[in-house]
Amino acid sequence: MSNSTLELPDRELIERFNSGEQEAFDILVQKHSGRAYQIAYGVLGKREDAEEVAQDVFVRVYRALPRFRGDSEFTTWMYRIAVNLARNKYRWNKSRGGQRTFSIDAPIEGLKDTNAAGIDLPAESLTPDEQISLDEFQQNISVELQQLPPLYREALVLRNVEHMSYEDIASVLGCKLGTIKSRIARAREELRKRLRE
Repeated sequence: MSNSTLELPDRELIERFNSGEQEAFDILVQKHSGRAYQIAYGVLGKREDAEEVAQDVFVRVYRALPRFRGDSEFTTWMYRIAVNLARNKYRWNKSRGGQRTFSIDAPIEGLKDTNAAGIDLPAESLTPDEQISLDEFQQNISVELQQLPPLYREALVLRNVEHMSYEDIASVLGCKLGTIKSRIARAREELRKRLRE
């Protein structure tokens, strides 16, 4: 698949898919599957669950794409599906008493350079001791992020991991803009408090 096909607008790919061009869907998956995974991982905190949800997202998208009206951007629609499926998986895990585990090597995309924890990381290379401390700190962020209430965690992940605008987050989560800003502010404050303890 060439870079030029990956640069095609989503709307054009959707039109091609709906006209019977199966490869157009494959391009959509390649363009957006990483983001679906990141959203799911941010909500669930488990790599296996996030991979499962990301796959389910595109099964849903595949089935629903012929009915996609384009009232919103494809990515907004896809993020909404990802959040809803991750919520469902989170509830299912919780109701089944699933043990929550955290992988030390699981990515914490976007969190290490945000203000969520109130720090700026140096750009220069770190000594081994500093790297160990940083790795522990990132792991603590991952663990504490999972302890936040789901509504706060979802909003914070979409803002700090996916770098979505407040308006887009409001659309994805079906909330008012003020509610989203409040949730993100509370999530950041709660995360700061937990990391200080």
